[in-house]
Amino acid sequence: MNYHPLFTNRVAVLATMHHKEKVIAPILEQELGIKVLVPKDFDTDRFGTFTREIKRVGTQIEAARVKAETALAMTSETLAIASEGTFGPHPSSPFLPCNREVVILLDKTNELEVIGQEISTATNFNHRIVNSLEEAQDFADAIGFPEHALVVMLSSSPRSQDEIIKGIKTREKLIKAVQFALNNSKNGKVYIETDMRALYNPTRMNNIAKATHDLVRKINHACPNCSCPGFELVQTIKGLPCAYCHAPTQFSIAAIYKCQKCGFSKEKLFPDGLEKADPAHCMYCNP
Repeated sequence: MNYHPLFTNRVAVLATMHHKEKVIAPILEQELGIKVLVPKDFDTDRFGTFTREIKRVGTQIEAARVKAETALAMTSETLAIASEGTFGPHPSSPFLPCNREVVILLDKTNELEVIGQEISTATNFNHRIVNSLEEAQDFADAIGFPEHALVVMLSSSPRSQDEIIKGIKTREKLIKAVQFALNNSKNGKVYIETDMRALYNPTRMNNIAKATHDLVRKINHACPNCSCPGFELVQTIKGLPCAYCHAPTQFSIAAIYKCQKCGFSKEKLFPDGLEKADPAHCMYCNP
């Protein structure tokens, strides 16, 4: 296989403690020729936890970037990979929950930063307040337990690790954790939620793999002017005309790509392969 010339046989440090190398490393090794190394005892929890006892550092991309930069500082390497996930309403369909995963590549030798992402409605992100073991078991069955792990907490906003039991993957541990929480709860309520750490959530791990494939795709999209990797979409222009009345719609008529290295930009017309929009989506033909 012809690997990318900038990355062949280089070592990249992967900033993870949650086994993300299982999906990220094979893709980068096969597609780019990168050899992936996980730093020993790298603690990513210090940059934020899903269980909220440690607030995340900055935005999603800023958190991924600081992970990668910290991994570089710990080693003598010049190439780093990190990822960060978030969960919330889908950007175009707010009533649908989604998982957004970003995977960032920092290359200090070539002064590059490339980010792959996946926005997916495939997620079991969920939580519930329960008052009994039976309610907890019903919730577990609904989210794909035990393949997907659970977290049991004494509070919805825990202040320390003492209030959280993570990585619950067996019925026995679930029963023990819920009974402990019920016995120590001040109001008789227990907070139970899906464990969204990658190693305990195969659905999320699959989305991380997809974000890594997107990263590879962007790296292989070179600038037409200087051949730098990561000739990336920076803006979409709406206004694709309606096929019937020709009024502008909310669909994209053009996309702007720009090189982070030389600044060259290029406009691509009809990025979605459509030159006209279906009148069913026109606000004038179908108000």
